[in-house]
Amino acid sequence: MQKLKTHKGTKKVLKIRKGGTIKIGRPGSRHNTGKKNADINRKNRKGSALSKADKNRLRDII
Repeated sequence: MQKLKTHKGTKKVLKIRKGGTIKIGRPGSRHNTGKKNADINRKNRKGSALSKADKNRLRDII
């Protein structure tokens, strides 16, 4: 059986942390940030962790 190739678009968006959790950027942080609150822009900078359900769903392509 052939190996599955890594999905390159997904690889560029996700980052695996030491503990095994996966870091992903928050939605709404790419453009039109001048209209948004400073609070929202600050929270978006931190990013968030991928949920367990999403991690299981994306396991094969990472």
